[in-house]
Amino acid sequence: MIFNSARGRQGVKRLGTKTSTQGPDRVDTGGLRVDPGFQRFVEDELLAGIEFEAAAFWRGLEAIVDELTPVNRQLLQIRDELQAQIDQWHKDRAGKPWVKSDYVDFLYKIGYLREEGETFAIETTGVDPEIAKIAGPQLVVPVNNARFAINACNARWGSLYDALYGSDVIDEEDGKQRTSSYNEARGAAVIKYASAFLDSAVALDHASHAEVDRYLTDGQVLQAKLHGGQVVGLLEPSQFVGQKSEQRGEHSFLLRNNGLHLEIVTDAQHIVGRQAPGNVADVILESAITTIQDCEDSVAAVDAEDKVGVYRNWLGLMSGSLHATFEKSGKQCKRELAKDRSFTGTDGKPLILSGRSLMLVRNVGHLMTSNAVLDKDGQEIFEGILDAVMTTACALANRSNAERLPNSRFGSIYIVKPKMHGPAEAAFANTLFTRVESLFGLAANTIKLGLMDEERRTTVNLQESIHAVRKRLVFINTGFLDRTGDEIHTSMWAGPVLPKEAIKAEPWINAYEDWNVDIGIRCGLPGKAQIGKGMWPKPDEMKQMMATKQAHPQAGANCAWVPSPTAATLHAMHYHVVDVRARQRELVTRELASLDDILTPPLCDASLLSADLIQADLDNNAQGILGYVVRWINHGVGCSKVPDINDVGIMEDRATLRISSQHIANWLLHGVANEEQVRETFERMAVVVDEQNAVDPGYRPMSDDLAHSLAFQAACDLVFKGLEQPNGYTEPLLHGYRRRLKAELAAKT
Repeated sequence: MIFNSARGRQGVKRLGTKTSTQGPDRVDTGGLRVDPGFQRFVEDELLAGIEFEAAAFWRGLEAIVDELTPVNRQLLQIRDELQAQIDQWHKDRAGKPWVKSDYVDFLYKIGYLREEGETFAIETTGVDPEIAKIAGPQLVVPVNNARFAINACNARWGSLYDALYGSDVIDEEDGKQRTSSYNEARGAAVIKYASAFLDSAVALDHASHAEVDRYLTDGQVLQAKLHGGQVVGLLEPSQFVGQKSEQRGEHSFLLRNNGLHLEIVTDAQHIVGRQAPGNVADVILESAITTIQDCEDSVAAVDAEDKVGVYRNWLGLMSGSLHATFEKSGKQCKRELAKDRSFTGTDGKPLILSGRSLMLVRNVGHLMTSNAVLDKDGQEIFEGILDAVMTTACALANRSNAERLPNSRFGSIYIVKPKMHGPAEAAFANTLFTRVESLFGLAANTIKLGLMDEERRTTVNLQESIHAVRKRLVFINTGFLDRTGDEIHTSMWAGPVLPKEAIKAEPWINAYEDWNVDIGIRCGLPGKAQIGKGMWPKPDEMKQMMATKQAHPQAGANCAWVPSPTAATLHAMHYHVVDVRARQRELVTRELASLDDILTPPLCDASLLSADLIQADLDNNAQGILGYVVRWINHGVGCSKVPDINDVGIMEDRATLRISSQHIANWLLHGVANEEQVRETFERMAVVVDEQNAVDPGYRPMSDDLAHSLAFQAACDLVFKGLEQPNGYTEPLLHGYRRRLKAELAAKT
């Protein structure tokens, strides 16, 4: 197992794991014992590429491990001690009326809630405008999938025509079906939609883009000649910032609105341009302004081999060398990082815009350990410490390659840190990053930190958590999925929680979302850092996304997560409608969101729940757990579009798994459901999931032999051992089962 715990909800004893791989195949580097494949990657690929001495690297890593491992362990022990005290408080008051003031006083008494210090402003410097100034979509992608990682990075620019044509934003009625060849009726609907968007984002003076015969420019001013012969300019002439001409009569006009660029591409000979007003062959939007290359929730990296794959791809992104080859429609295709985009500005000078998203990398949290490196006692080192050292080292390749495609123009390194519980853990991450900077001779605060506000102890102490990293903070983000899982686990003994869908409508979650923005604004993030919102989970439901996700910039968030390049291009339109910086200025005077609401658990009276409703929720949860876990355990896929119980594709990762497993565990604890009912539900849903995956030739069914399906066993353990899991996290069980499967497969070869 990855980490040992003897957890009885009264505390936990944590020990690093002595693994079976510490034998003669380990490489001794001072006091560390390193997996040989990992050691070869570090020395032959990583360090050779950044010209850093191997001996100095291993000495530095060992020093960091020796110093910070005891602190890391202590922080995890504090998590468990606080949870045990909260559990006991609820047990002692079982059946008594809920008195919120008593609960709040108790949380202050045990140190769960901290008194806020004086108001301050973050002090971060050297932040790229993509983070500090520009509001727009943020893609999140598993870094261990090279093709996805490259596509996400290249999603800085996206075709609006393609995004509309290929999605359900345009309906398929009246002959507008998506067909293998170009459908002019659908194309006409796309053109109409895009023209209306241009009217809202870069309006003409008393005219519509749908009326344009052709666009004209002298290089300094953009005008449009209408079908009736009238010539008009832009309502805001300063929005025109540049142009470029290509062969075959193609011309691009570059405009900017709310800090975002868009291109109007005209070509009278193009199949679409011939049909469109002004011969507009496409509208290209600046889309995924930033991308989080993820080493955490969206990947399944359980051992040294997997970690090498993660780090190798991040190194390739930073050096500019990563590429992916694949077959599509019978043709061999190659993906590589996009080049910059060149225009001529209105001043006649070259105007160069990045062709790629600014990349952040998400490390793992403080909980797990990795067998890539063992410490002097033969125990696995904390994976979060290893991630900080390795992802920083890889990022140095972006500085050292003379032919590089630059990520940060300030030389900053952007690391997102998830699943931290409160100010002390944020301070620990700050210390860790300081030690890594010292190892590589970097200036103080070169490593910037993105703080995920996804655990309740961070939420209620957000100002002090920000204060702990105020000189390197570039990002706070509400992760409502993990936050819901932590809410259920933290309040596990308070009583039965509401049905899962009903939890979303409770006051605590809106207060949490508003609180994050309010505290971010109070701490001076606008103009210096991102205030972010969570993921759109339905990649195929773009019409629904367009109808609802404008709420994120309207809430004052200058970035929000999307699951695909198409979603990034479509979501970018929302930031043309909403001036986020102006919206943040409006919100300064808003009353601070209610901490009382945030601390109110989403509980219910179980006697009011019908048997049908209870079973429907169990079916939904069990199906989602199995659909995700079977891919994680059997295929090592950390994030994928999983059909839900209604066959709607939902992006699932460990955060959604945490909610579903903790939800059933809560209902079992409080007698809303019983073990026999839950086991029957899992067995029945295993058949459903197997049927949903039947078209996959590599899929290994569970229902054929449930007793020997590790995936099925893992899914059940997540629920039946849910109370024992630290803060309700799924990683310990998932990693353990995935390692078992890999060992079994290796033994057969």
